[in-house]
Amino acid sequence: MGDLSELFRNEQKTEPKSEPKPLDGKKKVLFICTGNSVRSQMAEALLKAHAGEIFDIHSAGITPAGVHHLTKKVMAEIGISMEGHQSIHVNEYADTKFDYVIPLCEVAALSCPDFPGEFKRINWYIDDPIRIFGDEERKLMAFQITRNILKQKVETFISENRQ
Repeated sequence: MGDLSELFRNEQKTEPKSEPKPLDGKKKVLFICTGNSVRSQMAEALLKAHAGEIFDIHSAGITPAGVHHLTKKVMAEIGISMEGHQSIHVNEYADTKFDYVIPLCEVAALSCPDFPGEFKRINWYIDDPIRIFGDEERKLMAFQITRNILKQKVETFISENRQ
């Protein structure tokens, strides 16, 4: 799996990220999914929009694939821009201390590196809407459902972890 990950990482041509610095004592959150193109991107954007003043939020993928066009579309429907978002390989955060690590699928959970320090791991296994077959309308509906599920989970996360 390491060779495939490297291949995708090289294709993304992303600059290595420096370790995010804590902002005003904010708790750090990392959302992880397979491609960092749908679920983790949505979760990151939703948490930033609803509690960016409380949390320092990031997302990454096991095999980054670029932000999906339907992710951008369904987030825009609720007034959240995905401008500036890009897929990042989870290894870019390997030396970063997080307070919360949230895998959004089993692949991410099983492939998740060990992060330094203590953190709370919360598994949110959510089906990948990319796997839906059919016309564009059917796919869009799957992305909307995923966004709505994540919105609800993010709202619960905020209420349970607001300190």
